[in-house]
Amino acid sequence: MKPVRLGVLGVSNHFIKRCLVPLKKLETVELYGIASRSQDKADEAAKRLGIPKGYGSYQSLIDDKSIEMVYIPLPNHLHMEWIKKAADAGKHIVCEKPLAMSAGETEEAAAYAQKKGVLLMEAFMYRFHPQWKRAREIILTGELGSVVSINSFFSYDLRDPLNIRNIPEAGGGAIPDIGCYAVSSARFLAGAEPKRVVALLDYDPVFKTDVLSSAILDFGGPRAVFTVSTQCYPAQYVEAHCTGGELRVELPFNAYPDVPSVVTVRNGIGERKVALAPVDQYACEFDEFALAVRAGSPSPLPIADAVANQRVLDALYASAKSGGWTAVR
Repeated sequence: MKPVRLGVLGVSNHFIKRCLVPLKKLETVELYGIASRSQDKADEAAKRLGIPKGYGSYQSLIDDKSIEMVYIPLPNHLHMEWIKKAADAGKHIVCEKPLAMSAGETEEAAAYAQKKGVLLMEAFMYRFHPQWKRAREIILTGELGSVVSINSFFSYDLRDPLNIRNIPEAGGGAIPDIGCYAVSSARFLAGAEPKRVVALLDYDPVFKTDVLSSAILDFGGPRAVFTVSTQCYPAQYVEAHCTGGELRVELPFNAYPDVPSVVTVRNGIGERKVALAPVDQYACEFDEFALAVRAGSPSPLPIADAVANQRVLDALYASAKSGGWTAVR
């Protein structure tokens, strides 16, 4: 197939560190352009990163009719604006998570993209990793019985006041940045949506963002419990405890692309470590999306999933404010 020509809005560290190399290796995607807020910066970035063309504004990249697809790694509060502008130009869109600042905004973005006839996908790259597909398969086989509880922890230590993750107006905070992963993975393993949640959030006195956040998600039987923090030693894991055993995804969200990933499974017979061959989850993500673009098929990660995930995030903030259980609506 002809590669889908891709443009990137913004010279983000995330793009450079995690997406640049796998995108260059894909046969389904042509990494063609990168945009910045000045032509000099765009040209410098394009030259340094080996990208054919630099654009001096996000709009100029979107206006290039040869570009078919855009990747949006901009700060959260800018997502909605550029999703709409990209959709207006007929571009298919992969947008970093969370897709918008609220469930209402996410629904609006989804409806707008549908109206314009373009695909829109939230960039939950972990969902494309074989370790997660295998973990879900093990749950579905019934080998471990029924899910009772899903427990997860995700943290990093970031105290820079200028970083967007520490700026509430930009959509910063532990819940939107990494709590979204805890919620998404719990929903994925449970194969259901939580009915209600309760949350406890601690806020940084200077940043005003949540920096230590814990929650319980009630699925009407099974439950999920998680803690996320932006001011803690970096760590991450997800565990599913079931009536007949348990599994643990050892490195659930930042899996290395050059070493095997491991899912540890324990049941009545014993313990085994399911090793999955090295794979780059970002390559998988963009590859599957590009194939959907060329085939004219739905997004490989439905936009309805982004809406459902954001509804839970909204409920977590509402619960923390009220101090009690909050229904997910």
